[in-house]
Amino acid sequence: MDGRIKIKLIGSPICTPEKHKRIVRSLGLRKMNQIAERPDTAAWRGMVKKVPHLLALVD
Repeated sequence: MDGRIKIKLIGSPICTPEKHKRIVRSLGLRKMNQIAERPDTAAWRGMVKKVPHLLALVD
């Protein structure tokens, strides 16, 4: 898939620390089960790894 990853919001960031909420919003995710497509770089993957309980990588 030529250097792109799909990120899905699988958990609600409502009762999470403000830092987690900012990460989810900066990925472009607002609603549950929403999928965002981003470049496959170390920075984007690092953001996903910070909140693995909220996000999932989709094929």
